[in-house]
Amino acid sequence: MNNNIFPCLWYDENAKESAEFYCDIFDGKITADTPVVMNIELFGQKMMLLNGGPQFKKNASVSFMVICETEEEVQRYWDQLMEGGMALMPLDSYSWSKKYGWLKDKYDVTWQIFLGEKREEQKIIPTLMFMHENNGKAMQAMELYTSTFPNSKIGNILRYGDGSEGHPTPEAPENIQHAHFVIDGYSFFCMDSSYDHQFDFNEAISMVVMTENQEQTDHYWKSLTSDGGKESMCGWLKDKFGFSWQIVPKKLIELMGDPDPAKAQKVVQAMMRMQKIIIEDLEKAYHS
Repeated sequence: MNNNIFPCLWYDENAKESAEFYCDIFDGKITADTPVVMNIELFGQKMMLLNGGPQFKKNASVSFMVICETEEEVQRYWDQLMEGGMALMPLDSYSWSKKYGWLKDKYDVTWQIFLGEKREEQKIIPTLMFMHENNGKAMQAMELYTSTFPNSKIGNILRYGDGSEGHPTPEAPENIQHAHFVIDGYSFFCMDSSYDHQFDFNEAISMVVMTENQEQTDHYWKSLTSDGGKESMCGWLKDKFGFSWQIVPKKLIELMGDPDPAKAQKVVQAMMRMQKIIIEDLEKAYHS
């Protein structure tokens, strides 16, 4: 599993409390504890929790599927995550799983707890919902992402027209009810939805991609901002579907973590002025 790609969740001052909550439920550990950034590891998977402020609110356009191997495990996670949360789809037996539920926890993070076969080592799988003007574009998104990153593939695809199941909203038969794709060894699920949810992708849940060098940084940046994507600041961008990515050279983390606080601060200040991260300019600032 690739730990160079991981989700980043945006908080307004309660990242640490949330980190402790998830580590407690999933037997995880906190690997970085700073006022702005908390990194945690759940089942060997990295997640970043960012105290960014009140600007963005997390929503169900990106949820986290937890694949469980026993009914007891489903129940345990469900009960703990429901503390202060609310059910979006009740924990029940469905045609796709004997025990499944979808909930929003007290930190506005949405989880799908699923009894199924874990086909790989990745236990928590981000799930992207394509809706509104993106409804019907899940396939196009998978094609963009898998063509951008190495070691990528599109896996199983279930279209609405394939299933016999009736849906509360009339979905186009060619649209994707559920699909699996992998970018550089990291698994995602995705789906189309014609339901008029009152939310969409925003910066509150983004994917961080750690890069080895400038060439890789440039390639991901160019590919993901092309054709209607938008550049933002400090390595952030939105692709043409409005989904947020952070393209972060490993060198940036190394220089920002320098034991000399003055040097580290110069690097942070240089980074704050950048859209795409330019490693050479960070190094100049570091040595200035």
